[in-house]
Amino acid sequence: MKVTAPHMGKLDLIFKDIFARTGIDYVMPPRTSAKTMQLGLRYSPEFACLPLKVTIGNFIEAIEAGADTLLMAGGVGPCRFGYYAEIQKCVLQGAGYEFNMLVLEPPAAGWKLFIDTLRVLAPGKSIYQIWQIIKISFRKARVMDGLEKYALKYRAYEVHRGDTTKAHKKALEIMEPAITDREITAASEKAFAVMEAVEKDMDKSVVKVGIVGEFYILLEPFVNFDIEEYLGHMGVSLERSVYLTDWISPSPKNQIMGITDEEIAQAAKPYLNHFVGGEGLPSVGHAIIYAKEGFDGVIQLFPFTCMPDTIAKSILPQISRDFDIPVISFVIDEQTGKAGILTRLEAFIDLLASRKKHRELVGV
Repeated sequence: MKVTAPHMGKLDLIFKDIFARTGIDYVMPPRTSAKTMQLGLRYSPEFACLPLKVTIGNFIEAIEAGADTLLMAGGVGPCRFGYYAEIQKCVLQGAGYEFNMLVLEPPAAGWKLFIDTLRVLAPGKSIYQIWQIIKISFRKARVMDGLEKYALKYRAYEVHRGDTTKAHKKALEIMEPAITDREITAASEKAFAVMEAVEKDMDKSVVKVGIVGEFYILLEPFVNFDIEEYLGHMGVSLERSVYLTDWISPSPKNQIMGITDEEIAQAAKPYLNHFVGGEGLPSVGHAIIYAKEGFDGVIQLFPFTCMPDTIAKSILPQISRDFDIPVISFVIDEQTGKAGILTRLEAFIDLLASRKKHRELVGV
């Protein structure tokens, strides 16, 4: 069995670690590119949302690289993500590809479905052994998310442009070979030391922005035009509303993000008091939390036709007025051009910087 899964942020590093521990061959698709996008567009339904199209492209490239088993996450709730695996299966079979499809349903959909898939992915191992493999790999992934959060926050303060990105890459390389708990602890200390060694000017005036929106668009650099690094180089300190291990984990504590699901729901309640699927409610809740914490602005990213974040988009202008915080939304599909996105971003950040300077002058 040669297993593959679509790209989404650092998800490939997690799968590489887990499958190395289970002894199963993992075929990592080529890094998402314009070719990936074109393959996905060729076979996908026209009005499907962008993440479906891109992940179909990932699967095609992985199958052509030798993968015979496709692993896709399932889902619950109104968001169409829960149907992705079935649509991908139909589209790829219709295109003539041969493969096995495994759907890793979330524990919320039933522990038996979740465990049954794990048994297929770790043949010959007990549930306890599988749990230990996931536990230690997940601990390693948490560290990687922590490194990413650090980079988002402090890239704006770097003295020499690009040093944070280089340090982050080196830190991930340090983490990758760590296997045991002791090795992960030692690698974590060394990796964070590399990040902290980047020369910073903490007296620099930076703009503080929160990024909210649909999880795939937030986590996958290719589809969001790598705007996090771009904004960091513009002097923007960032906080993101979704981190990979928080999104994967069934725990509502959100260890990396640092804000629980309950706190997010309570913040959103005056504007949206029920679950609407996907990141609709979290986008609203986080925007309010960022405003209360004194952030200078909020950026929302989501794919065209995404219902949950379209609901959030309709609410954010009222939040912007009520909390006096600028908000900008970007709806992304295959027609979206990088130049247009960056031009709008530059204008928005200029606005935030001017507004921040004015407030500092008048003492607000």
